[in-house]
Amino acid sequence: MIHLSEIPFEQIDMWPPGSVESIIFQKMNEGSIVYSYQSIGELLFELKLRKQIMLSARAMSQSNVQFEPFEKSRCNPYYWDLLNTGGFQLRPGVKPSDAIQDIYTNSSQYAFECATAIIIIYYHATLNSLDEHVFNQLFQNIYLYSWHFDPDLGVNSIYTDHLIPGDVVYFNNPDFHLETPWWRGENAVVLEDGTYYGHGLGILTAEQIIQALNQSRNPGSNQSAYLENLVTRPSFKGLANFSMLPRGYMAYKIQHAVIHHNESSIPCGRYLFYLNTLYNQLNGRNPFL
Repeated sequence: MIHLSEIPFEQIDMWPPGSVESIIFQKMNEGSIVYSYQSIGELLFELKLRKQIMLSARAMSQSNVQFEPFEKSRCNPYYWDLLNTGGFQLRPGVKPSDAIQDIYTNSSQYAFECATAIIIIYYHATLNSLDEHVFNQLFQNIYLYSWHFDPDLGVNSIYTDHLIPGDVVYFNNPDFHLETPWWRGENAVVLEDGTYYGHGLGILTAEQIIQALNQSRNPGSNQSAYLENLVTRPSFKGLANFSMLPRGYMAYKIQHAVIHHNESSIPCGRYLFYLNTLYNQLNGRNPFL
């Protein structure tokens, strides 16, 4: 259910019936989970960003980007430096907005695995939800590798069965074939019609994604792939606050460490576990999570 300033909010007639916004709103109002907002602006921004996440996912599905493990990653060298890790580092002097947009404009020059695809979708959707100048001020040091993300995206994972369009879920393939480890699972965007977009597979139903992953199991395996109840989301409220910043906003922030694990197609929760473990080893606490 949705609370606005601690009061239940049910004005679904703000959007035309069947619109993406009304579908998201209705889904959020179902069940016992409370989604609380301080202002209507916060709520409207989340609806906008969720819609943009789905639009960015659909745009990627229609592009010519390829699915490849880290060792075969590709990018446009005009905007990105391809590192030996398979990650893409934003080149000096390049606008972050131009580099992210180029992945969609010149998609045939790019190849990456499915976790990286989700982070690209998040950046692209955020670019289409914020003022371009604010986006470029916030994300000046983009590095694309697996689930590595800028702190201002605020990406996190929770365990829930309550899926909302614009969420990211993980289909786990626990008995994946050792010769195709990149099919250990699939990160996928929940779309408003009940289907999912997973980079490398396209837009499919849950059953179709599971069936596809089951084709890449160890011989003789009878352990099916399945949809985990792990849901990943950016910080909608944090990004909503950035949407109201003045154009001259500048802020210092500490970037996350990068975990170069070389495991294609892992869930966000595993990456955050690796990150948390590193911080605990360094100083006994995690300053970010």
